[in-house]
Amino acid sequence: MPNIIVLGSGMAGFGAAYRLHAEGITPAMYDKNNYHGGHTASFRYDSGFLFDVGPHISYTKDPRIQELFADSVHQQYQTLQVSLNNYWRGHWPKHPVQLHLHGLPEDVVVKIIADFVREHQTPDRPIKNYADWLLTSFGRTFAELFPMQYTRKYHTTTADNMTTDWLGPRIYRPSLEEVLHGALSSSSPTVHSRTRQLRFSNGHEAHYDALISSVPLPDLVRMIDGAPRDVLDAVERLACSICVVVNVGVNREDLSRAHVTYFYDEDICFARLGFPHMLAASNASPGTGSIQAEIYFSGKYKPFTGSPDDWIEPALRDLRRCGYLRDDDRLLCSRATLLPYANIIFDLDRAAALKTVHSYLDDLGIAYCGRYGDWGYLWTDESFKSGELAAERAISVRARSRGAQVPVGC
Repeated sequence: MPNIIVLGSGMAGFGAAYRLHAEGITPAMYDKNNYHGGHTASFRYDSGFLFDVGPHISYTKDPRIQELFADSVHQQYQTLQVSLNNYWRGHWPKHPVQLHLHGLPEDVVVKIIADFVREHQTPDRPIKNYADWLLTSFGRTFAELFPMQYTRKYHTTTADNMTTDWLGPRIYRPSLEEVLHGALSSSSPTVHSRTRQLRFSNGHEAHYDALISSVPLPDLVRMIDGAPRDVLDAVERLACSICVVVNVGVNREDLSRAHVTYFYDEDICFARLGFPHMLAASNASPGTGSIQAEIYFSGKYKPFTGSPDDWIEPALRDLRRCGYLRDDDRLLCSRATLLPYANIIFDLDRAAALKTVHSYLDDLGIAYCGRYGDWGYLWTDESFKSGELAAERAISVRARSRGAQVPVGC
């Protein structure tokens, strides 16, 4: 039986292990954390609240993945119609905003529609970056007031420094009729290595025939002895956001009408809120509610300094400011955690840098996978399938290796 090692035990790592098991191969899996699951892990605090590292919602439409996920929890899951909304300058438009302009200031709505019509009556401009795409799709007023602001909060860089190859169906591009309907009516539709050896910091060594890695590319490359300077330089150009997650427990349930809310205003510290108690009753004790706030940074564009706990008070301040917390509320829990890797930033450096890094790993025979191995905007099901594909590559090319030594710190 081939000796195959999987680095990382998140969704992509599990996908690789699942595919290997189908071939009768039992891999050894390693993770730097003292728990498995990566971003799919959850933690219950002493106060009784259960918080996910990231929201555990799967939007997959793939029947095979749906059934596989369901079987993995013994069919004990919930199906929800998730409600989304937005906050902008004291207004709460439904999601997506471009279809729900009704209720926004009249002068803003008029400018948005006028720009939208004007943009769609002129020849298409060359699309050189994400900013060009937004201006062409929505017109200047909407683009600057909403997605460009959110880009600075969520991706920590500007839209003109990002490509468009990550978009897919993530941002809905409406017709003029849909924009007008959403502006005039309050109801509108919801669219939604050479020695093949690993050396660990605790002294443990492991040999392999093939290696699969879901470890973030910058971390992985820095682990490889003798990585070339051009490859090390390339990983420095790769950008990914850092997320401070502030988890709050409150002594009441009626905190929000929506499961998820997006915040565009740049003077509000969080970009997105989730409400775990609304997703599953087991996430909080009866009569209590929970809030998960996401605050974004990045090493390349908006470095994080200090401690995650420094952001608890700013988050609580803005929760009060937006009306989520009241003066008579009793806080049952308030904790913060740091996710050093959150969302891939598709800036203008990404494509060339990623080609250099992936080519190097291909030469070494390391099968990379997942959001941080593929360095893409992968959802849960896509990460799992990425792991399966990496397992297939490892099986077919395990004899091809340049044998880099990969010392891994755990």
